[in-house]
Amino acid sequence: MARGIGVVVFGLTIFGLVMVLSATSVISLYKLDASPLYQFSRQALWAVLGLVAYVVGSRIDHRRLQPIAGPLMVVAIALLVAVLIAGQNINGSSRWLAIGPLVIQPSEVTKFALVVFCADLLTRRADKMDRVDLTIRPIMVVFVIVSGLLLKQPKLGTVLVLGAVVFMMLFIAGARMLHLMMLSMVGALAATFFAFSADYRRDRITAFLNPQDDPTGIGLQIIQSRIGIASGGWFGVGLGGSRSKWGFLPHAHSDFIFSVVAEEVGLIGAGALIVAFFVVGYLGIRTAIHAPDQFGVLLAAGLTSWILIQAFLNIAMAMGSMPSTGETLPFVSAGGSSLVTMLFAAGVLASIARRARV
Repeated sequence: MARGIGVVVFGLTIFGLVMVLSATSVISLYKLDASPLYQFSRQALWAVLGLVAYVVGSRIDHRRLQPIAGPLMVVAIALLVAVLIAGQNINGSSRWLAIGPLVIQPSEVTKFALVVFCADLLTRRADKMDRVDLTIRPIMVVFVIVSGLLLKQPKLGTVLVLGAVVFMMLFIAGARMLHLMMLSMVGALAATFFAFSADYRRDRITAFLNPQDDPTGIGLQIIQSRIGIASGGWFGVGLGGSRSKWGFLPHAHSDFIFSVVAEEVGLIGAGALIVAFFVVGYLGIRTAIHAPDQFGVLLAAGLTSWILIQAFLNIAMAMGSMPSTGETLPFVSAGGSSLVTMLFAAGVLASIARRARV
């Protein structure tokens, strides 16, 4: 299983580099007035760092993460506070924090930290899953703190991903269905409230429902993304042949890279990409089932859920089946923090698989 995880993850990363090169060559040349390889070279550097992170993660005994789960969560929260105070503000969002020459997104570190924190707490209190005050409540307190800081950036998409991951981990840990149903209802109401609490979020929902109402404004991304996907047909227009990346589709290399994938390699290639994520999911589930201890079970389940849920949200967004969330496609989209953190998480998953019970 560990070898299979490595092969699929490396394959996705290499494929992502190819697609980032294709999606950014035009914008690097004409918009940034730089070499066509400018953004690709940056992503390639992050990929190298990510592969190092994968190797490190795969060599770590996952049980060593349990004692540092609390401190890791504290560091993640501190980074979220720091980015609001001293972060780089781009297009009205404070999501990036410069640490020396590196610019990171603390929200990506937070995803991993929250999974480890939940796995640790639910493992230590496995015999008390009927006690809401000892299991669900402390997790929800941390989740609310993290969500509040993320919403200040603002980053509702990450809150949705984390909420779904936490729910899955509670379910797998054995939380009572009544408690989970109540939690899901509260979560749905909260998500609805925050989705309509800001003008730009309301506009995204309006664009999702009726993109043709503003085809050159808020509805542009969804319309152009669908056009790109439809233009690919069965076999695509060929690598490098996308027309969407010529300024028609904003964020073609990050949030909407699946549209470029579908346009250039067609339904067959895009379908193969989706299958690759299903393979990651299958291997992750098998790893969780055969993990050597309860902490490994919950950690593997949480990491697998994170990868699959984020991939599902990104692809659904690109297809116009969900409002835009701003979440990247794991291992494929441009974005250094996301790629490095995802590869480290995949490495930890491979580490658990290597120690799995046969």
